[in-house]
Amino acid sequence: MLGKGGVGGGGGTKAPKPSFVSYVRPEEIHTNEKEVAEKEEVTLHLLPGEQLLCEASTVLKYVQEDSCQRGVYGRLVCTDFKIAFLGDEDSALDNGSETQFKNKIVGVNDVPLHCVDQIYGVFDEKKKPLFGQMKKYPEKLVIHCKDLRVLHFCLRYTKEEEVKRIVCGIVHHTQTRLLLKRLFLFSYAAAVDSTATDPRNHTVMFDTLKDWCWELDRTKGGVKYKTVSVNEDYKVCDRLPAYFVVPTPLPEEDVQRFQGRGIPIWCWSCHNGSALLKMSALPKEQDDGALQVQKSFLDGIYKTIHRPPYETVKTEDLSSSFLSLQEIQSAYCKFKQLFLIDNSTEFWDTDIKWFSLLESSSWLDIIRRCLKKAIEIVECLEAQNMNVLLLEETASDLCCLLSSLVQVMMDPHCRTRTGFQSLIQKEWIMGGHSFLDRCNHLRQNDKEEVPVFLLFLDCVWQLVHQHPPAFEFTETYLTVLSDSLYIPIFSTFFFNSPHQKDTNTGRKSQDTQSKPLTLPTVWDWSVQFEPKAQTLLRNPLYVEKPKVDKSQRKGSRFKHQRQLSLPLTQSKSSPKKGFFREETDHLIKNLLGKRISKLINSSDELQDNSREFYDNWHSKPTDYHGLLLPHIEGPEIKVWAQRYLRWIPEAQILGGGRVATMSKLLEMMEEVQSLQEKIEARHHRQEAVHAQAPCLLRNSARLSSLFPFAMFQRHSAKPVLPTSGWKALGGEDDLAKREDEFVDLGDV
Repeated sequence: MLGKGGVGGGGGTKAPKPSFVSYVRPEEIHTNEKEVAEKEEVTLHLLPGEQLLCEASTVLKYVQEDSCQRGVYGRLVCTDFKIAFLGDEDSALDNGSETQFKNKIVGVNDVPLHCVDQIYGVFDEKKKPLFGQMKKYPEKLVIHCKDLRVLHFCLRYTKEEEVKRIVCGIVHHTQTRLLLKRLFLFSYAAAVDSTATDPRNHTVMFDTLKDWCWELDRTKGGVKYKTVSVNEDYKVCDRLPAYFVVPTPLPEEDVQRFQGRGIPIWCWSCHNGSALLKMSALPKEQDDGALQVQKSFLDGIYKTIHRPPYETVKTEDLSSSFLSLQEIQSAYCKFKQLFLIDNSTEFWDTDIKWFSLLESSSWLDIIRRCLKKAIEIVECLEAQNMNVLLLEETASDLCCLLSSLVQVMMDPHCRTRTGFQSLIQKEWIMGGHSFLDRCNHLRQNDKEEVPVFLLFLDCVWQLVHQHPPAFEFTETYLTVLSDSLYIPIFSTFFFNSPHQKDTNTGRKSQDTQSKPLTLPTVWDWSVQFEPKAQTLLRNPLYVEKPKVDKSQRKGSRFKHQRQLSLPLTQSKSSPKKGFFREETDHLIKNLLGKRISKLINSSDELQDNSREFYDNWHSKPTDYHGLLLPHIEGPEIKVWAQRYLRWIPEAQILGGGRVATMSKLLEMMEEVQSLQEKIEARHHRQEAVHAQAPCLLRNSARLSSLFPFAMFQRHSAKPVLPTSGWKALGGEDDLAKREDEFVDLGDV
């Protein structure tokens, strides 16, 4: 396999420009389109509270393949929720295969307005970004989406007044600054039945004192830490949740002193009694007297959590010694451009420079640095039995990311679906991550838009990819969760803090006559997917935790099996730190090693203690219900292909990829289960009920490697090697010197 993620080719010739000239008059095309529309009118489905703003007919939606200019005719509409294309293909999809993975809120040709990243117009075959008022209107419209879709619409045969209306409407409603109350979220909530129940699938929302007490009890942290309600009704601080957990010796008056700043907030307790804490910085002061007051205050706080030899703490200042938000923003801006491909020709032109472009983006290196820092924190908690205090200016960005990653690695509960959702509620939603600003939902400040939460999901995906049986959810679950960031009917990702949400939904209003709005949460997956589609969110290979005989374990508490090896000693030889394993073929080393060495060695090495801890853990069999560490060397950090490559037809393998492996494994599981049921039926003289693998994964030969988002896309038949050809390649040394022309025999 070649190129991107082991799913594309290594470059090819540019596709020749089409020589066909149409002699069909536009009027004839209009007539034909009217005849088609009369035969089968595709209706626009509106959500409760959704309003149609503008539309244009006889719009051609191009397929993303070469420069063939082929596509489907239909209507392009813009509502206050989405941009939608209504074409003939919609009815074909509705009547198609049962394997469709449909979202009930966002159709295959729908783009939520909040998901639009950039809009371009094509004037005389030149693509230019569109802003504000326009003197001239484009022949073609190109929409780049935040989920990395690229949509092309031809307006050449559309009436001039309709072109003006639809282009101006789309540009205006995707670029104009918004007020919070103008989000579609509020229109939708006002229109739906506010008395409807919200099935949360047992997700803990952490909006009550009881939820925090439950979590404290679950992690056995109640001895050293306590829940406080000093911020109830947000009397102390708008940034903190109404309820949270602090060290037991800490007086509640200290929480009020600097409006919640400089206070160690509890995140999670380890089985050995150590804990993970976070703290925001105190307000900056210029006066020496005020600085002295702050210093003495912090000294007192430090003594409550650092009491050697019984309790020690290690501080991690993330604002000064870790990633900056600007680094994350810059890296992702470069990284996403690799997947915003306009056509097949552009794909093959950039494919020969794939690793150069990937390296220059630094996105994978940022993922590696996050995982490395999380491993170092895990080592302090698990091996050294130390408290870890994360410091950040607001404690709402990198603190959220690292505290969540650590818990996913150390707590098997967080690797279940409800546990993972509860973790996001606790660390991100109640932790005050500014989703409204970081996703730029109000379009007020591009500099504040930083994909911190997406970075977290990408880090979790690395763990899911490396240790599939340890997670109850799938990569598809992570992908649709990332898509839900831009669907403004859920309250989960559209506020900066719990206080902002409660204030704007009427929960803090003094007006007792008006009923507060009930906003749905993203955790009710039945809003987006039918039960059949939801089966793809659950991992059928998840290893359930074995039931323990309580009579044998009475009085004992669960401990990770890894602790039996502590204190750590060097046992087996450490795995190789380089890119290649010893058994790798010599030719492949020469082909790849020189090109990717910079990418692999770009990150700092683990600290000595963490390296020993890391190597020792990886030298033993994995306990899927204990501590879980990722591989971070060499090619182990990969591109999340399902999310980033799913809209590119050339990046797919029909009948291949992980979906094919999963399908075969499920067939084997089905056979085993069927045999077990037949045996049981013989004993009980009952008729066996045959189990079936999920129908969405049947006939894997027809599915794409990027299933379930790209099942029936055509795979472009391009050369699988650079156009220089075999004759020009020469020997092994010559191949190694060609920095951008190489073969990738595995996933990225």
